[in-house]
Amino acid sequence: MITVIGTLKGGSGKSTVTFNLAIWLAMAERDVAVIDADPQATLTDVLDVRREEGFQPMVELLDASRMQDRRGLLKREEVLIDVGTASMDNLRLAVSIADRVLVPVPPSQADIWSTQRFLRFVDSIVGKDRPEVLGFINRGDTHRAVRESDEAAAALVSLPGIRYLKPRLAQRTVYRRSFSEGLTVFEQEPRGKGAAEWNALAAVLYADILA
Repeated sequence: MITVIGTLKGGSGKSTVTFNLAIWLAMAERDVAVIDADPQATLTDVLDVRREEGFQPMVELLDASRMQDRRGLLKREEVLIDVGTASMDNLRLAVSIADRVLVPVPPSQADIWSTQRFLRFVDSIVGKDRPEVLGFINRGDTHRAVRESDEAAAALVSLPGIRYLKPRLAQRTVYRRSFSEGLTVFEQEPRGKGAAEWNALAAVLYADILA
């Protein structure tokens, strides 16, 4: 399966989600590879750190040119593509070959508007052969008195053309700290709130692994 993690807006946490998901799949003994199709190369950087530190498991990083060969990519069990608007050509190509598109949505009206535009962008590329588009709240509020995440979730539910995933990832320091060290959130603090959030999201995305 080819899963694209993408949006039209920066700062959504795409690379962090892609990295954590890739290592989680590798731990589940899936044949997984990743493509860093974003010229900013944040995913490449964190994989370099992980390799230098000798952390296991590792995942194979494929060149973005491999997106030209969809049939070849499908020989792997899972391929994750991290892509954004820094390369619109890569974004168009990634969406055109995707089985599904995962959209991290920070809790702001601007990000809801951006998600609406992204859905129209997807439709303009693939037409009737549309990949499944999944959205979830990322970098959500941790304080119960702040309702912005709930409001963004309600707006996301109401958008046509995207399936809302209930598990959320909160704005937690552990995501930034673990990422900078080449570790996933569930490796850095296996019993922490961040790991629990992550496991809930992964369970929805890959229910077949846990069945």
